[in-house]
Amino acid sequence: MKCLSKRLSVSLAAAAVIVVIPASQAADWPDPLLEAAGTPENVAKGNEYDAYQLGLSAYVWGYPLVRMERVSRDYIDVPHPKPSTSYRAPLNQVGWARDLATPSALDMPTANNDTTYLSAVVDLSREPYILSVPDTGGRYYVVDTFNMWQELEHYIGRRVTGTKAGRFALVGPGWNGKLPAGVKRLDIKTSKVWLWGRMRVSPGEDMKKLHALQDAFDLRPLSAVGKKDWKAPAASLAPLPDIGTDPLGFYKHLGAALKDNPIRVEDKALAEQFARIGLTEKGFDPSKLNESQRKGLTRAINDAPMIPVSAIAQASEVRQGWNYVRGLDSFGYDYPLRAVVAGPYLGGQGEKEAVYPIRYTDESGQPLDGANDYVVRFTGDPPNDAFWSLTIYDAKTKMLIENPINRYKFGSDTPGIRKNADGSFSVTVSPRRPAEGGNWLPSPSGGFYAILRIYQPKDAVISGAWKLPQFERTGK
Repeated sequence: MKCLSKRLSVSLAAAAVIVVIPASQAADWPDPLLEAAGTPENVAKGNEYDAYQLGLSAYVWGYPLVRMERVSRDYIDVPHPKPSTSYRAPLNQVGWARDLATPSALDMPTANNDTTYLSAVVDLSREPYILSVPDTGGRYYVVDTFNMWQELEHYIGRRVTGTKAGRFALVGPGWNGKLPAGVKRLDIKTSKVWLWGRMRVSPGEDMKKLHALQDAFDLRPLSAVGKKDWKAPAASLAPLPDIGTDPLGFYKHLGAALKDNPIRVEDKALAEQFARIGLTEKGFDPSKLNESQRKGLTRAINDAPMIPVSAIAQASEVRQGWNYVRGLDSFGYDYPLRAVVAGPYLGGQGEKEAVYPIRYTDESGQPLDGANDYVVRFTGDPPNDAFWSLTIYDAKTKMLIENPINRYKFGSDTPGIRKNADGSFSVTVSPRRPAEGGNWLPSPSGGFYAILRIYQPKDAVISGAWKLPQFERTGK
């Protein structure tokens, strides 16, 4: 016992030596928390700042979920009459745009003018749905499966599954039944899935043949497989809460969405912190906020959108003046990038399917503007296994540009493209028709930006070995 007591005394003495820090040394380590008093004023500031930082995080993390839940309801609201460029369809049904997007197609910002779009919002909470696709005879198409967190989980189409006929089961969480033979199972992490598809359209082709292919895409619940006379019953989604002009309405929508969509295990630690601002898997309860917290949260909702806005610049490489973003089908913990893609770039795909270099400035770093003329010089067609296009958009509306020749893109399908003997060519981008005509892509009179789409890009594009073209300002 005496030896034990002696050893214990020595251990305690050693511990005391370890934790005692000379005052002179401690002064070299600034520590404002040690000096902050718990006064009512400081507590109020702390409440505000805490709510502010949590509000920012909750917005950036939760925006894709809110956006997808809102889009799910928008895209099943079918207008009457339905425009030929609209892909909206009732819940659990496939909708196809029958024509290419034009400036009047306002559903989707930065829509392409290369493919018709497919959309289907599917409720998987009761049973799987079977998507049957026809043999497209080599024609490019893709159907992406997005869960409600704007995560692209599977590709169906030319690059991954080929262009022959096939059947695919969309399976929600927790279902463990048996599927028919020949049906490929695709598990989805949420109880709703958004199918977002594209099918290539060549200029001047017979649209009746294209429409016949579109009509051959079939979507039905597992229980209706094999039933010849089956018709999709009317169905709807419960509306999101009415938020009116509530400045904290976003968090109310996020709270509602969290009730129906499981939080990823890896996000649990982050999400649990939002309880301090009244946001949990049970919803958003603003009554739990004091005045200081409400002030901080209101400030957060005004400032938070700037974080995703910066994500493209942060997450992208700059290649020859173009912003080249990777990882659109594998966001990981990059919540700001996922948020901005869910916003103005909703439905973007991974780089093996397509790349979308974005150009905002000319070769000298000045914003692209219709007050100037530009020449875009290509060394040749961008290397690809499908096709490519250069498309410009109004900087404010993010929509296609009205122009006198109804040309909204320049690319593989542009008729009469003029090339040099070595395969190189130049494209004039201007609101004014160039004297030589030909390779002209009309721009708006004001600010604009450009997207170079390369479908099924080759390794030379992905690696950066192929150099992107410059935007050279030539003046009026």
